[in-house]
Amino acid sequence: MYRKSIDMTHNAPGSKYGVTPEQLRKLMGARGPDGLQRLLEEFGTVEDVCQRLHSDPTEGIGNTSEELGYRREVFGTNVIPPKAPASFLRLVIEALKDTTLIVLQVAAVISIVLSFFHTEESALEEESEQAPPWIEGVAILAAVVVVVLVTAFNDYSKERQFRGLQTRIENSHSFSVVRSRSILQVPITDILVGDICQIKYGDMLPADGLLIQGSDLKVDESSLTGESDHVTKSETSDPLLFSGTTVMEGSGRMLVTGVGVNSQAGIIMTLLGATEKSKEAKTERKKLKQTREEKSDKSVLQQKLSRLALHIGYAGSAIAMLTIVILVVTFSVKMYVVEKEEFNVRHINSFVHFFIIGVTVLVVAVPEGLPLAVTISLAFSVKKMMKDNNLVRHLDACETMGNATTICSDKTGTLTTNRMTVVAAHMAGTTYKSLPKYETLPTSMAEMMVLAISINTNYTSKIVPSDTPGALPKQIGNKTECALLGFVTDLGRSYQTIRNHYPEEKFVKLYTFNSARKSMSTVVPLGVGGFRIFTKGASEIVAKKCTFILNEKGEVEKLSIEDQKRLERDVINPMASDGLRTIGIAYRDFVPFDANMNQTEISQAPQWEEEDTVVSNLTLLAIVGVEDPVRPEVPEAINLCEGAGVAVRMVTGDNINTARSIASKCGILKPTRDSLVLDSKEFNHRIRDEQGEVSQELFDKVWPQLRVLARSSPQDKYVLVQGIINSCAGDTRQVVAVTGDGTNDGPALKMADVGFAMGITGTDVAKEACDIVLTDDNFSSIVKAVMWGRNVYDSISKFLQFQLTVNVVAVTIAFVSICIIGDTPLKTVQMLWVNLIMDTLASLALATEAPSRSLLYRKPYGRTMPLISSIMLRNILGQASFMVIVIFLLLFYGHYLVDIDDGLYARLDEPPSQHFTLIFNTFVMMTLFNEVNARKIHGEHNVFQGITRNPLFYCIWIVTFASQVVIVQFGSYAFNTAALTTDQWLWCVFFGIMILLWGQIITTAFALLHMKGTRYVSSEPFSPGLRNVWTQKNMSGVERWESIKGDLESPNSSVTPPSTCSLTPRSVRCLKSKEPDNGVVLIKVQEADSQTEKRELTIPQLEVNSVPFSSSM
Repeated sequence: MYRKSIDMTHNAPGSKYGVTPEQLRKLMGARGPDGLQRLLEEFGTVEDVCQRLHSDPTEGIGNTSEELGYRREVFGTNVIPPKAPASFLRLVIEALKDTTLIVLQVAAVISIVLSFFHTEESALEEESEQAPPWIEGVAILAAVVVVVLVTAFNDYSKERQFRGLQTRIENSHSFSVVRSRSILQVPITDILVGDICQIKYGDMLPADGLLIQGSDLKVDESSLTGESDHVTKSETSDPLLFSGTTVMEGSGRMLVTGVGVNSQAGIIMTLLGATEKSKEAKTERKKLKQTREEKSDKSVLQQKLSRLALHIGYAGSAIAMLTIVILVVTFSVKMYVVEKEEFNVRHINSFVHFFIIGVTVLVVAVPEGLPLAVTISLAFSVKKMMKDNNLVRHLDACETMGNATTICSDKTGTLTTNRMTVVAAHMAGTTYKSLPKYETLPTSMAEMMVLAISINTNYTSKIVPSDTPGALPKQIGNKTECALLGFVTDLGRSYQTIRNHYPEEKFVKLYTFNSARKSMSTVVPLGVGGFRIFTKGASEIVAKKCTFILNEKGEVEKLSIEDQKRLERDVINPMASDGLRTIGIAYRDFVPFDANMNQTEISQAPQWEEEDTVVSNLTLLAIVGVEDPVRPEVPEAINLCEGAGVAVRMVTGDNINTARSIASKCGILKPTRDSLVLDSKEFNHRIRDEQGEVSQELFDKVWPQLRVLARSSPQDKYVLVQGIINSCAGDTRQVVAVTGDGTNDGPALKMADVGFAMGITGTDVAKEACDIVLTDDNFSSIVKAVMWGRNVYDSISKFLQFQLTVNVVAVTIAFVSICIIGDTPLKTVQMLWVNLIMDTLASLALATEAPSRSLLYRKPYGRTMPLISSIMLRNILGQASFMVIVIFLLLFYGHYLVDIDDGLYARLDEPPSQHFTLIFNTFVMMTLFNEVNARKIHGEHNVFQGITRNPLFYCIWIVTFASQVVIVQFGSYAFNTAALTTDQWLWCVFFGIMILLWGQIITTAFALLHMKGTRYVSSEPFSPGLRNVWTQKNMSGVERWESIKGDLESPNSSVTPPSTCSLTPRSVRCLKSKEPDNGVVLIKVQEADSQTEKRELTIPQLEVNSVPFSSSM
């Protein structure tokens, strides 16, 4: 094949490099053989391209700021410019497109226009002290402007938060590059043309490049070509690698040739309009966005909110239309039938006024603030969750996590520390509980062991000294491999020296680790025409491929099937039962002549593609036990999950005995619970029918008790997640969260309601497929996500409780007063102000409550539980009834109460009255104080508890109160108000405070009502020092009880308060109780052995925590 010579004396114009970005872009535009052909004809080999780019294949580029800056200037940065954010003006225009606001604007304009048509009678009336006829229209337009500006500002803030989140996600991705002989982890945005990148299984390539050296490399290019088949890459057949594609197998090194808009992904994004280069691109992007939105499924909360908003919308529309009809009919009958007046232009203004009232009723009735409340709550939670090591990629995953009923978790790194060390080994016929010295081992075996580990591990895995003096060395790369390299170091040998002697370029073949193989093998040349293959992997799998073993003298012996079984029984299983991950290490020699017993004589190179033949008849060197300790915080976190009604299931690729041991240490397996521990083979046997298909009926018999799935494949994880989600077994449909770190975990992460990817050990594919990235790979961070998710759900519920109360009151007052007096005491602008309080200010106040630990003391809501609970409905109807009664009392008798003029039956053009202003102000005061009541939705008494921890709430409350004072005292015709006296203000505030007292009366009354005859059943025997869960028969709240009575040794025993308390096997007497704090009743109890403890009983699910407690309560 023709190869063009390279003339380095002619660099690209204006550049010191021998190639231009346009030439590289043209090169990478080809595929497969065409790309290789173009490379050879125009540039030569990959090494020649490296030379043109002043990059060394092994040392990389220089790491000086001048060098990096010049490359950025010539070839660009690895950033694809995002679309320009929407301007504030654009957001204002979008807010003005709201249908109800448009109707109000049109009606207001008509009202203003009609106000300038005067008759002689109206001209005389205007000379008196009356409101200008245009004032209502102008006031409505002003209110619309305020609403639009507030909405646009919120949207603008939300856009900025989302962009900050996206930037955080992008900056969290880093990649391995070689610069100045050092391997560095740099953000993908800092990758430059000429960089040498180390690529491996699971990586999503961040730039275009050429393969310098690869081992068993296969790439998924479906994102570019649409073809699902993996493409094999090699230096000699197809070295072109493209950004956005995924490494599915193997590893290698890549020379970067295209970044940012010059990469293949950048070119496609440009065509789709991500860089805002054409109107057609914008249109195409809009269509794609709409398609994605149509395909995306709604979260649990979104589904419930959509149904609720639809029903409220229908009801609000019906009431609004009925209001308009009643007003029009009443006015027409009065004017044209009773008073027999002729039609006048001024009457049109009255009809417009009626129409405006009807539309305003609709505006108040429809909860437009719900989407805003959801957005604010999610944005607030996402920002806070970042501090708790949860990087949320999809906002709806936040609240969905609050409904999770099942968590399918990985073991390594999530439940364990992922700081692995070799603590036991079986070699040379001896099992070592502590690691041996190099000198005590047979020389030939020890040398072979060091070679096997040093060569047959990814060269990206290494151990480096810690930055902190005296601290443990840092493990970089695969932690299991780091443990093995640490073993070599402990033996007093240098793995790096061996790697320098066997660089990756010398490898003949590499079988990379994947979930199917569960092993890794490397072939290196051996002498003249010979080869040696090193293998490491799951001990029982490697052992079954061995037919030889080294004895205590380092000599080769036969390894029979019986010996393999004995090895598994006496070595592997005991190690696994101690919670150790067992790794088998073996080798095999291929020699051209004079083969020994464990060597294979060959006349030519083996067929390396026949893996099963090549990786067989191995000689077992050792079985090592790797310890990965359980994270100290995990048992408590799992205990919290169990108490919160979230089942934790461990899905791991480890040996079943290792999995069982770790699960017991974590608290997933408990002696008192009947739990299933299955491996992949048994799991599939139980859930599949005779045709080998997964049967949901069979699956439903397995998953409720399943707690550990060992030796699982990604397909097993996917089947488990899918089956649990689709299951109808149990009291409620399951909401499933799953963790994953590998490329093949992608389908399970996508299938789950919430997918968690590991931020440290996770592959790029897993991170792209997930909803939340755990930046610390820690299970306790998942528990924090549960707490934040429940807080989002509760925040929305608080807002709903508040808004629906105001909705019911406002609509009821408007409709009933219109039917009785033909007018409403709450004028249009006033109701728009109340609507602004509900939609925007209350959203900010109630949706930003910080979570508390008590959120984990109840079961998840699940998919089917109503959004409005019975307690919320009780509060809504109870508070609304009180407010309606007060308003109507003031409407018909308020002028007697405070000695003011009667405002009933006033004409449309009369000045504002103190009577109706008093009603409006009282309504707002009750609404404001009810906002405090709305902070609690589970029947708690202390509605002020935690209020000081939310400064945004009380600041908004104070600002709203102050604004109301200004509106009432100085609003005049614009707000249809007349200034009130101090006494009148005190009456308004008094009725507002009464709302707080009325809330206490409602809560206490229902608690006492449901307390009568309430029975409590313990779900587990009483166990001192451990959490004991009590379940209340009904879901009501209980405020105070002194003691209980009953024998709680049996799970079926029940008790009825109040009475004395007697518990076996230890006697407990309740001494004192205390008002609940956040739904928790604190009770001080005295044990028979004089130890004093504190118990926490949560409501409605009573949790008993036995902890040491001081003698004073």
